[in-house]
Amino acid sequence: MGFTTGFLGGVTLTSAVLYLTISLHTQNRTTQAALLRQQRQVLAEFYEPKKPEPEPAYRVVPVGLAEMAKDRWNRELEGVVKKVYETDWRRVRERGEDGVLALVEKVRGSTK
Repeated sequence: MGFTTGFLGGVTLTSAVLYLTISLHTQNRTTQAALLRQQRQVLAEFYEPKKPEPEPAYRVVPVGLAEMAKDRWNRELEGVVKKVYETDWRRVRERGEDGVLALVEKVRGSTK
């Protein structure tokens, strides 16, 4: 083996070892940095409470004709149900009985 071949072989071997060492060192530093960021985040969340997320923006959507009709129907139905619920059915029955009695008296009076 000559001087040139030995020199180039040594340079190649040294360069390869240096490249692999620097590559391994870079990968280790990247991994350590990621671990430190993760640990810092865990500690920060432990000691500092999270800030509340902002409320989502309110979006106004124009109402279509069908929705307007449904809303009106629901209001009408709600009004009817409320009226039925608030009605004094005893008074309604008494008025009906009085009306029927008056009609019966009128019919009896007209037949005599």
